[in-house]
Amino acid sequence: MASWGPSRDGRIYTRAEIDAGPLLAYAADLTARSGERVTITHVAARLVALALREVPQFNARVVFGRIRPKDSIDVSLAVDIGSGHDLAPVLVRAADSKTATEIAAEIAHGAGHVRAGTHRGFATTSGWIRAVPWFVLRPALALASVWNGGLGLPALGQPGFPLGAAFVSNVGSLGLDEGYLAPLPLARCTLYVCLGAIRDRPAVVAGQVVPRPVMVLTATADHRIVDGAHAAQLATYLRAAFADPAAADAPAPLSEVR
Repeated sequence: MASWGPSRDGRIYTRAEIDAGPLLAYAADLTARSGERVTITHVAARLVALALREVPQFNARVVFGRIRPKDSIDVSLAVDIGSGHDLAPVLVRAADSKTATEIAAEIAHGAGHVRAGTHRGFATTSGWIRAVPWFVLRPALALASVWNGGLGLPALGQPGFPLGAAFVSNVGSLGLDEGYLAPLPLARCTLYVCLGAIRDRPAVVAGQVVPRPVMVLTATADHRIVDGAHAAQLATYLRAAFADPAAADAPAPLSEVR
């Protein structure tokens, strides 16, 4: 209640059905080769970071009525800390410069601290919110929004730009086929990407109807920062990247590989 008021800001919503076969195979291959547990969420986070590098308009925030670019392409992932009853974000700095395996290792490390209660920032924020009276929360979070999400300075136990430019969550792990994420005003995050459950569905492959593992991918974007043209560019990039995630490992940019 302290974070959200009546919705007034424009949002862009989009939805796509993705063949998850290439993602599953790529994640399994990385897991087998590295020994690190790499999931499709880690792969998706890396591809989203690369997409933000391809369409840099997303890597920005609004502060004092102006669109300001961010210096680093940071992406955060939602991690389960309460057996499906609670989620917490773990931030990956410069995610576009890291492999999916490196992102997986970083998320595992951060999630371990959050679940164990040893993550100083998360513990500070949770304790502060529990202790502050309800009538103080809304103005305090409004101030933190400018300081933390606008200026990018640490506040209330959270780092500057606490969610980065994009937030990725896998609601499929909670049993949901699809969902749209509610943007957090404090973070001033431009893009929210949601991965749904993978289900076998009929698909046309080489003129034949065959069962394929299909995942619904949804996104919510800040319309003050990007418009439909930018969303189309991002969607085009991600469709190609999800269809062939290994191509992102090539020396040339994926846009040139296509």
